[in-house]
Amino acid sequence: MTGPLDDPPQRQRVLLLGATGTIGRATAQALADDGHEVICFVRPGATGLPANSETRTGQATDAASLRDDAFRGERFDVLVSCLASRSGSPDDAWAIDHRAHVMALEEARRAGVRHVVLLSAICVQKPRLAFQHAKLAFEKVLAESGLAHSIVRPTAYFKSLSGQIGRIRDGKPFLLFGDGQLTATKPISDRDLGRFIALCLRDPALRGILPIGGPGPAFTPRQQGEWLFSLLGRQPKFRSMPVTMLDAIVATLATLGTLSPRLREKAELARIGRYYATESMLVWDADRRRYDAGATPSFGSDTLRDYYAAIIAGAPEQDLGAHRVF
Repeated sequence: MTGPLDDPPQRQRVLLLGATGTIGRATAQALADDGHEVICFVRPGATGLPANSETRTGQATDAASLRDDAFRGERFDVLVSCLASRSGSPDDAWAIDHRAHVMALEEARRAGVRHVVLLSAICVQKPRLAFQHAKLAFEKVLAESGLAHSIVRPTAYFKSLSGQIGRIRDGKPFLLFGDGQLTATKPISDRDLGRFIALCLRDPALRGILPIGGPGPAFTPRQQGEWLFSLLGRQPKFRSMPVTMLDAIVATLATLGTLSPRLREKAELARIGRYYATESMLVWDADRRRYDAGATPSFGSDTLRDYYAAIIAGAPEQDLGAHRVF
């Protein structure tokens, strides 16, 4: 007996937002590999997209550009968005994670879109930060839109957990908060996440809110450090920092932020850093008030340890961008 996943994917016309990021590129490739007609709406000058996809340029934050440059009055089956704010600052978050998506959804309706696939984040399940509230606000709009929707909430990305490779190479200690076992995660690679997003187009069971992590059990920051030392053939060397230090930084910047927009933005970045230092990127069990690794779905085959090994062996490292704060 065959099912929907045994048959070749039905070719669909897809508009993809956010195709220039590493996850967006992986998603574009996965969609193209499945035989879909992929139209990537990107900023001018973007490169490196799949050869078998179409590129259209414009501004996703501009309603007229979405209408005239992206959709162009044409029909589409699916809207896929990997678009996300770069810094997580309140202004950026509400402009990108919320308003740009609301405008895109309105145009998608006019274009006949039947299904929307949204890349969100698992951290919105315990919202304390501006970008989390902005993402949740659009998730609510999408859920109430009446359109079929798949809201993909990945646990964490490999690049977000790779910021200390250079430190270890330079002989410095791996930095931990507390004992390095305050949090745990099971991250997913860009390639596997792109494949999962593409799978949402062909599997009718993948609707609603979809938390997703990579393969294998969850692990702690201390384990990540131990892998790096082992792969580099060095004795483990850790330095522990108290979470109260982050609290002091946040409080100081928040006070100074009342005088300066730049410092107000830095205060939000510090809050983001503190959040990721103290919260696990796993499914949150609200009834038991704890994170549940067993309830966090796994997908794919790429592992963080193998990613570390490839980087140490000479594979090109990704630009961490705003992920450096983590």
